[in-house]
Amino acid sequence: MRIAIVTDAWEPQVNGVVRTLQSVRRVLEGQGHQIMVISPDRFYSVPCPTYPEIRLAMVRSRTIGDLLDAFSPQAVHLATEGPVCVAARRWCLRHDFPFTTAYHTQFPDYVEARSGVPAEWVWRYIRWFHAPAQSILASTASIRQALVDHGLPHVRHWGRGVDLGCFHPEGARHPAMTGQPGPVQLYVGRVAVEKNLEAFLASGHPGTKFVVGDGPARAALAANYPEARFMGPMFGEELAQAYRAADVFVFPSKTDTFGLVMIEALACGTPVAAYPVTGPVDIVTDTTGALADDLDTAIAQALTRDRAACAAYGRSFTWEASAGQFLSALVPITEEARAA
Repeated sequence: MRIAIVTDAWEPQVNGVVRTLQSVRRVLEGQGHQIMVISPDRFYSVPCPTYPEIRLAMVRSRTIGDLLDAFSPQAVHLATEGPVCVAARRWCLRHDFPFTTAYHTQFPDYVEARSGVPAEWVWRYIRWFHAPAQSILASTASIRQALVDHGLPHVRHWGRGVDLGCFHPEGARHPAMTGQPGPVQLYVGRVAVEKNLEAFLASGHPGTKFVVGDGPARAALAANYPEARFMGPMFGEELAQAYRAADVFVFPSKTDTFGLVMIEALACGTPVAAYPVTGPVDIVTDTTGALADDLDTAIAQALTRDRAACAAYGRSFTWEASAGQFLSALVPITEEARAA
């Protein structure tokens, strides 16, 4: 099958959207499908206000259409709500191409956290963007319900996976994290205001806090919390070693739709402490972590969980299953539409 994936999030960005699309593409191409990714790196772009790491592409719908014409896709998926996908959406509607979309990010909450614009104002745009899609792919039950509650009932499940060849409990532990006063507490992800990282850094549970990742808030947080260890970005085996070295993985975000890092930590045998909000409530179980309105309480309870049970649960998330769900949700484009 020839599948066109249009996205505003792509390399060199490092986030859950990019990692999900890359992982699913890898599985589908391994199964013989042809994937074309239309992403901002193909076009002139400008930095996103307040978030310069994200590039906003300036592109006409006709330009997107030329790329689609040349590829002649049998299905189109719009992964994000940015300008590249808006241009593709316009072209698909104009030419009667069915398409699916995905809701990867709590975009209204992110905008509110970064700019103060009320989330409900942003939901108007979300409804406009996703309404014409044949289906909206969402990763958890609570996100699917949120979409339904905001007037978008045509939702489908699209779960996430773990690279089990990399993230598993057997293997070395990160040398910089071993031998530190315990319990060793770890955060992995963007170092940005919407991740609520300060709640973790200000928590009072004894031990050593490690932060893996980078982002616009790193310098300020490192200055305000000098006792925390900011390790910078990690990938692959080094990241797996960090997960294994941690006694507890702390996920303070209240705006994520899923949180790939949580299931990676679990697959390495590390229990998760988080708030009882969208994302964690759909992933963390009573045997694999703890959720509480007080993060110190969640950390203390998570530290009592069995690491073998965490690893067994983490192994249940596979990219093969995720790719199958994505593929089954696609809507084929008829030969008549492609010919026209």
